[in-house]
Amino acid sequence: MFAVGCAGLTYRGRVMAAALACRPGTVASHRTAAALLNLRMRVPGWIDVTAPGSTARRRNGFRIHSGATLTAGDVSLIDNVPCTTLARTLLDIAEDAPRREVERACEHAETQRMLNMHAIDDVLDRSPGRRGTSLLRAVLSEHRLGSTLTRNELEERFLAIARHAGMPPDGVNVWIAFPDGGGAEADFLWRTPRLIVEVDGRDIHTTRRAFESDRRRDQRLSMLGFRVVRFTWRQVTFEPGHVAATLPGLVSC
Repeated sequence: MFAVGCAGLTYRGRVMAAALACRPGTVASHRTAAALLNLRMRVPGWIDVTAPGSTARRRNGFRIHSGATLTAGDVSLIDNVPCTTLARTLLDIAEDAPRREVERACEHAETQRMLNMHAIDDVLDRSPGRRGTSLLRAVLSEHRLGSTLTRNELEERFLAIARHAGMPPDGVNVWIAFPDGGGAEADFLWRTPRLIVEVDGRDIHTTRRAFESDRRRDQRLSMLGFRVVRFTWRQVTFEPGHVAATLPGLVSC
């Protein structure tokens, strides 16, 4: 590899060099593509590329994957570096990554507003024999459930859990005024312990602005003497036992 006019190659430069070192049509893929897509996965010491019609092998610091099923629709450009699309990348990494890493990759893609379910379904439908299909389908089935769960439905689920645990709240969607004007609506309020529980759905709280706004709101409520505890949609939906077991300790504090 040679770099002209600079002390050394950037990561993207090394990825491009690896692609150019292989046959035409080679693209960055797997964890390397995940890094270019900012999915925040662990990046190995080698560079992953997929070459058309190639058999998998290693070569001089990079790993070449078979591109027998790679189509033009599976390829995109990131800063002029040829790279597999998000949908193809998620399928590729699902073949050897732990489930939680695949979940986090999907979550980061969603946060960046990149997740396209139709494109992912298309890739999965074209790849019935690949090892990662079952894992990616399982992760996305949970994602779809969380994405379609409305805030009211999520609150109803939490309320049912709280009542079943014998810890019904004193109020739901209670408005709490701030001394200098304005206020905040508490999802669930227990008045004596001054406890507020918020349930965070996937359709909100995902942007940096919303995240910061929620924390400022929580801080102002804390200054009024309230404790604010947040449960995620995943906990309410898939871990109701954990939520039910946690509530008594929170209410009795």
